[in-house]
Amino acid sequence: MSLDSRPSVREAAIAALCVPELAAIVDLVTWVESVDGVVTAHAANHHGRVRLFPGGGMQVLAGDNPITSQDPRAFLPYAVELAHPSPSDSRDNAYPLAAERILSLFADPERSPDLAIVHTPGHYFPDEGGHLGEHGSLDVIQSRAPLVLSGAGVRRLGVVPESARLVDVGPTMAHLAGAPDEALRDATGAPLDGRVLTAYLDGTTPKGVLGVLWDGAHCSDLLHLASTGDLPTVAGLIERGVALDGGAVAQFPSVTLTNHTSILTGVGPGRHGVLGNVYFDRATGQQVVPNDETTWHRSAEWLRPAARTVFEMVPGFTASVDEAIDRGADYSTMGIIRASSGGAGAGGLGDRLPPADSSPFLGDPALLDDPYFRWGVSVDDLGLEQVRGLYAGGLATAPRLAWWANVVTDAGHHGGGPRSEPARAALRQSDARLGVMLDDLERLGLLDEMAIVLTADHGFEGADQNITGSWRSALDALGVPYRDEGPGFVYFDVR
Repeated sequence: MSLDSRPSVREAAIAALCVPELAAIVDLVTWVESVDGVVTAHAANHHGRVRLFPGGGMQVLAGDNPITSQDPRAFLPYAVELAHPSPSDSRDNAYPLAAERILSLFADPERSPDLAIVHTPGHYFPDEGGHLGEHGSLDVIQSRAPLVLSGAGVRRLGVVPESARLVDVGPTMAHLAGAPDEALRDATGAPLDGRVLTAYLDGTTPKGVLGVLWDGAHCSDLLHLASTGDLPTVAGLIERGVALDGGAVAQFPSVTLTNHTSILTGVGPGRHGVLGNVYFDRATGQQVVPNDETTWHRSAEWLRPAARTVFEMVPGFTASVDEAIDRGADYSTMGIIRASSGGAGAGGLGDRLPPADSSPFLGDPALLDDPYFRWGVSVDDLGLEQVRGLYAGGLATAPRLAWWANVVTDAGHHGGGPRSEPARAALRQSDARLGVMLDDLERLGLLDEMAIVLTADHGFEGADQNITGSWRSALDALGVPYRDEGPGFVYFDVR
């Protein structure tokens, strides 16, 4: 297939995917095309087709507009989300910053797909890696990560009716950690996509910053549980700072490695190059799977040369605990793994993992029947051990910026879906671990000198086990070579 023929194949695929028969599993089909020399974002489904413009503008091209809202605070207060879980119709949903996020996904000429298919919120696809709890969508709930800023340098505002973007988190942490304004750029000198959230800062510079990521933590449920006393550590952070009820909007796709990278570089996937948990690189002719325990320690290898991490922006000692995107960090869990002959397995980090069944943070041992949850408990216990060690010597040896990624929250939300007992149990044990860390900082006299940032990489929605199926037959019927990575990233002219 020639490059000239790919747009016609793309059009045929869009038509095949946007039929009523696939409406239960295909929420949207997204792509970009040049219009009068300007690359524009598009989305379509069985309702119709729309062209999307940065800033929220839309032009309906055919039928009815499949996107009627881009409100980042849709389904708030939380009772509204509870009353409308996993909307089955895109016109009843919201897709914040749709144009900006679609344009970023498709900005890499070698790694971007020809089409990105968005699963409906309720689509259940265990045969292709799906779970009871799902994320990855362009929609607001799967894209809404919590964002709490607390401590030194942060204004005490409580919960505010506002939202931000995950690309804002890295620049804000770097600014708090003392990075000069001129450092908040990529390697070419171009401005970042994210901005410093100065509205929530008081203008002072803390003596250290601890960034904490609870992978997949559901924003509204986290704030709800903090308000009821189930997450006392989070409640304490909010009391000493600010939480955004609309959280921070993830980049598209709202998946792990894409958004870890977006947070820590301040740019979207089209600039940093980590387009998904799995994608295809046309330049090398290879599938790339950065989101796997056997490859996490190599994830920084896939960063585009122009991307810079916060560890490279912040002057002084920096640390990265259990984080794949660690380039430039002076201390790094992944660096320990890379230096080990055993890598992530025997002889490497795997030999250091404490047994999950003896974790002091574990509640119901039955949750360990899920291998991912069991692994997450062990990884997060070891992560706490590492972070506590980084601060044990006081300010004289503490990092200027430390980043601590936790994974059991992702396991709990995948295993049971948002608001399930596994999800909430994971949040409670993560709250307890963070409480231990903050107690350490208080005992050492550091807590009042530091800023704490708590966030996640995406949100979660519950899948409906009655909504199954695949769009593969529609793509197969085109009779052209293609790859469907994810699934959802469609590349034509490759097998």
